[in-house]
Amino acid sequence: RDLKGKEASLYSNDLSIDLEKLKKGNYLLQNFALFTDQKELAIPEQQTMRLYDEYCTQMDKYADYIAPVYQFSDIEKNDKEGKLSSLLTLEDGGVCFNDLAMLRNYYRMGVRMIALTWNYENGIGFPNLSMKDMNGNHPNYKRSVDTERGLTEFGISYVKEMERLGMIIDVSHLNDAGFYDVLKYTTKPFVASHSNARSVCNVARNMNDDMILQLAKRGGVMGLNFCGSFLADHDDHKSCVEDMVKHILYIKDLAGIDVIGLGTDFDGISCPLEIGDASMMNLLEEALYKAGLTQEEVEKIFYKNVLEYTKKFYKWIVDPFFFLVFLEGYDIISDVNFCKKYERENERLWNY
Repeated sequence: RDLKGKEASLYSNDLSIDLEKLKKGNYLLQNFALFTDQKELAIPEQQTMRLYDEYCTQMDKYADYIAPVYQFSDIEKNDKEGKLSSLLTLEDGGVCFNDLAMLRNYYRMGVRMIALTWNYENGIGFPNLSMKDMNGNHPNYKRSVDTERGLTEFGISYVKEMERLGMIIDVSHLNDAGFYDVLKYTTKPFVASHSNARSVCNVARNMNDDMILQLAKRGGVMGLNFCGSFLADHDDHKSCVEDMVKHILYIKDLAGIDVIGLGTDFDGISCPLEIGDASMMNLLEEALYKAGLTQEEVEKIFYKNVLEYTKKFYKWIVDPFFFLVFLEGYDIISDVNFCKKYERENERLWNY
């Protein structure tokens, strides 16, 4: 649905993501995240299944333009046919009846990355920011850092099963204690798909220096979140490219260039955006060059870091092609993760 709650076309709408914008931005693949607001429904899992049905319906409706992918050869095939590719992810892993069988079924449905929590506690763990913090004209972004409540017993089993299946664990939204439990109870690299540096913008939703360093040490990647309130403390909450560059430069100096990716949260955020949609990512690229980054560094941020992460650590049963850069977008199912690779030879924006 669009920003006014009306039914929207996947092909063209007033959101930040649609097929026209993706084509204009030369994207290759869009990741669609099934998002369910658990507190609004008696049986959240039922809504998740409805969203999955809507996802499949949209893929069928626009089959001439976009097609689902389940292995790397599907991406190549779609590209040769002039189609975008689509990959399914999950936002809030708690929609599973606290049953690992449901997790395995999501894998069978094609889900390959899961954010463990959203803004509610669930059977897996706890967020740093809750909807209680977010309500009102003056949200409480700063006083909700939780260093005590870690993953639940089920949550520990959940992340271990994700690793066994070959699903990427996403710690964005998860509280600090939960982050360290993921670090403790897993062995593979994980990601923070849309999180920033707390030292640059002191909000609970961002990551502290040690978390960034531990993520980098594990070989993971964090994607820059475009939410204005998570970038800087501006009265108008505007998302500005200048602030994005500050976070990138800080993280680079702290933990190195290899941990940085992109994570927009397009259509999951409501602030004014300088980069208004998926067709405008060149604004960030230009700003990074002006800030003194080299071509290699910019390419690492735009695709190489997560590509290396994928090649080195994730050799899945299906095929090792997931994920090159984390971005968030399109509200057909409320929230979408997608990844991108910028191919400089023909100025093409790839999304894996």
